[in-house]
Amino acid sequence: MTTVALLFGGISPERQISIISGKACSRALKELGFTVVEVDVTSSDPEYIKEQLTPRPDLVFNSLHGTFGEDGGIQNILNVLKIPYTHSGAASSRLCMDKYATLKMYSKHNIPRLEHWYGDARALCESDIPFKRPFVFKPANGGSSIGLHIIKENTLFPDLTQWQFGKILVEPYIPGLELTVCVLEGEPLCVTELIPTSGVYTYAEKYTDTLTKHVCPANIDAKVQQKLLHYAQKAHKILGCRGISRTDFRFDPATNTIATLETNTQPGMTKHSLSPEQASLRGISFTELVHTLVKLARTDNG
Repeated sequence: MTTVALLFGGISPERQISIISGKACSRALKELGFTVVEVDVTSSDPEYIKEQLTPRPDLVFNSLHGTFGEDGGIQNILNVLKIPYTHSGAASSRLCMDKYATLKMYSKHNIPRLEHWYGDARALCESDIPFKRPFVFKPANGGSSIGLHIIKENTLFPDLTQWQFGKILVEPYIPGLELTVCVLEGEPLCVTELIPTSGVYTYAEKYTDTLTKHVCPANIDAKVQQKLLHYAQKAHKILGCRGISRTDFRFDPATNTIATLETNTQPGMTKHSLSPEQASLRGISFTELVHTLVKLARTDNG
């Protein structure tokens, strides 16, 4: 019987979401008949990871999010150990975790993105920002909207002396719709519109049942929908993703502006998550989605 080590938890601010994703995936793996070894990851030390994966499993299902889980850290260790793993490889994970590097790849391959400012948050003054309010600033490496701020006309510019998230990325705020597309095995699934009750898709809105409405598929113009599907598929390919990815967009119907925000190599797998919802629309159950990811598991060397 195939043994799957399921990695969850982790050391990032997204630990709690990883635990929820991991438990859901563990149940699905057991339904599929795999022997599942659950590993609550509490350290990034390679020797610790090696110890947790002894005896050696047949493969690893990666349910880690954020630092170490989707930035190439765990992937590098698994490559060295030669244990196949789900989701994207080390280089792709590292690239997609770095939003600034991702934006440069979008530009290179004609995927529409916003102008931006990138640098040291603690040294940032509003006068440094090359565009007017409103604008958004967020960690250049991070997820789940942790550290996200929208600075509107009457918003006080925040004190960043205690900023804990490293480099910062600032972009103009685009009014309109919050949209996202998941890509599975290189094929885009659909477009979902996200309508948070607060008007901002924050950490709480992402993971609380009643705070965000999902319109799946999104009620948008067919031509715009096709563009978003195309851009998400193209991003998945040029960024070297494998298994599943999710690319997020803003779209302003008033100006017909599409802005590609980021590509996520470890989309959540909770009951609130977008990838299982989009897969379901295509007739793929949660268990089938997990099985697909397992079948695609490998190291960067094959």
